[in-house]
Amino acid sequence: MSQSFAAHLPAWSARLRVYAPGSDVGLALGVVALLSVLILPLPPFVLDVGLSLSVTAAVLVLMVALFLRRPLDFTSFPTLLLLTTLLRLSLNVATTRLILSRGNEGPAAAGHVVAAFGGFLMGGDVVIGLILFAILLVVNFMVITKGSGRIAEVAARFALDAMPGKQMAIDAELSSGGIDEKTARRRRRELEEESGFYGAMDGAAKFVRGDAVAGLLITSINIAGGLAIGLVRHGMAFSDAADTYTTLTVGDGLVSQIPALLVSVAAGIVVTKGGTEGPADAALMRQLGAGPKPLAIAAGAAGVLAAMPGLPALPFLALAGLAGGGAWLRFKNPLTEPDAAPAVTAPVSREPPIGDALRMDMIRLELGYGLLALAGGETPRLTEQIKGLRRAIAGEMGFILPPVRIQDNMQLPADTYAVRIKEIEAGRGELRPNLLLAMDPRGGLPELPGERTSEPAFGLPALWIDPALRDEAGLRGYTAVDPPSVLATHLTEIVRQTMPELLSFAETQKLLDELPREHQKLVSELIPSQISTGGVQRVLQSLLAERVSIRDLPTVLEGIQEACAAQARAVSAIAGHVRARLARQISDAHTGPAGYIPLVTLSPEWEAAFIEALTGPAEDRQLAMAPTRLAEFMQRFRAAFDAAGAAGEAPVLLTGGGVRAHVRAIVERIRPATAVLAQAEISPRARIRTVGSI
Repeated sequence: MSQSFAAHLPAWSARLRVYAPGSDVGLALGVVALLSVLILPLPPFVLDVGLSLSVTAAVLVLMVALFLRRPLDFTSFPTLLLLTTLLRLSLNVATTRLILSRGNEGPAAAGHVVAAFGGFLMGGDVVIGLILFAILLVVNFMVITKGSGRIAEVAARFALDAMPGKQMAIDAELSSGGIDEKTARRRRRELEEESGFYGAMDGAAKFVRGDAVAGLLITSINIAGGLAIGLVRHGMAFSDAADTYTTLTVGDGLVSQIPALLVSVAAGIVVTKGGTEGPADAALMRQLGAGPKPLAIAAGAAGVLAAMPGLPALPFLALAGLAGGGAWLRFKNPLTEPDAAPAVTAPVSREPPIGDALRMDMIRLELGYGLLALAGGETPRLTEQIKGLRRAIAGEMGFILPPVRIQDNMQLPADTYAVRIKEIEAGRGELRPNLLLAMDPRGGLPELPGERTSEPAFGLPALWIDPALRDEAGLRGYTAVDPPSVLATHLTEIVRQTMPELLSFAETQKLLDELPREHQKLVSELIPSQISTGGVQRVLQSLLAERVSIRDLPTVLEGIQEACAAQARAVSAIAGHVRARLARQISDAHTGPAGYIPLVTLSPEWEAAFIEALTGPAEDRQLAMAPTRLAEFMQRFRAAFDAAGAAGEAPVLLTGGGVRAHVRAIVERIRPATAVLAQAEISPRARIRTVGSI
């Protein structure tokens, strides 16, 4: 039999753990039990157990609050406030039921705990008990609860107002590489817990305040109802009824107000702790006894009070001695911070190093205060879109952009942002955080109610519309974009325009170092014997300036090696040879939706004119064409491309290899997005169609 019991013991213990106080089922049963007390009568013994639990739980909550290191370590406190308040109110109802139904039986009618509080704390005098109960009620309701509620309200408001800025700071640190993604998620979670905690504390403070009001009303009802029942139903004398029922009622009030007072003090300690680190006792002693001067002044004041006639000298002299001793000890042993430098070391300048002033952000996004929510609000998150932009540029163009630093700029208008490349403003725009930007793909202005504006990236006519009009805009064929996407698009276009500047020497070296192992032999043979790292950087910048991807870096390096072997030294000549090696990639990039490359060709006459206008040595040829001739070329160029655009084509300009770079320098000032290709850059397998000629 004993063996059978031992065999089943683990299974029974596992079942019992489900109903333990720390389990979800145990908590649910406890809450149901509290609610059932409001309806079902309790015997005096069970009521004594409940009142003892209420007092002990209040002491436990107070001790936990005192030894907290930070408020977020007690995030369950708002829920605990609700449960302890519900416990006290349930016990009040149960006590009221016993007082009114069995109060004529004597002081122990509502249990021994109520009788003890009614007899011992009142000193046998009902008037003293009433005064003591009123004082506790005033202290709890008017002082502690009211102050704690106000602090919780202000803390919740400040925590919610500061949340966007704190989120933006976390995202900026993440973008700059100061922290990793795991740390950023942890900080965001802590920030959400902080705002949720202070918001919950603001509401939970009303529980304690309502508990004090309910205690006053229940006490008044018990006294009036007890007197009526004692006089009418039980035929008791007025003095006996008043003594019996008032003693029980005041005892019940005291046994509920004392735990309520303890929990209110705990709530006050938690909400007033704020950003103070460490337990309350350590923080108070560290801050009150931080320096000898306050302690010395307090000792002197206590000594003066001891010398005044009529005042007891011994207590003040004892306090003066303690404060004076503490001041002397603090003077001999100054309090130092854990990370502070020793006193014997030379004073360190608080000014940042001058070298910090030379550091610059490669890419910086500055936001007006009205746009801060874009970097710290809910989806779509601007920082997530910026990370997506960096991934897209890396996959499309072949190198990783430097981190984008996001910061606020109070000098900007509220709804304005600015993008700076190497500390120089490269673009700015205005956003309406709560609206959508509607654009007509056909180039006109959408026919919707809204605020007229221009799309910041390309200058297209657009409207800021209400989000409720998104579906209608979609039905009419318009594009509706949210503000973070508008900003990300503008940032993308600025990055594409300034990409050569962002490819620094360090980034070039990083690209070379991160090549796969099988290509490192090529790098070692090429650099520095045939070309320097700076020369490779200039070639890559030349490709990026015309938006040619350098993702196929081994092929680029092979082209550089071939050009160097052919004794080419000019960057333009090396870049031209590399572009010919990348012909298939370049042709694919300019193939239109119809499957062919639309071309506008340069006539032989203009080609000859450009060749004749070249002057200087072979490695550094310059274009010296007459201004009137240049103006004529620009006019014919615009006419040819406008005609092709009217036919729905987006062509490239095809020239000879010898003049391609010089023609591109002219075209870049007229139409920066137009590609200029040499004949060798068109893949033999690519389909082409001539749509115009100059």
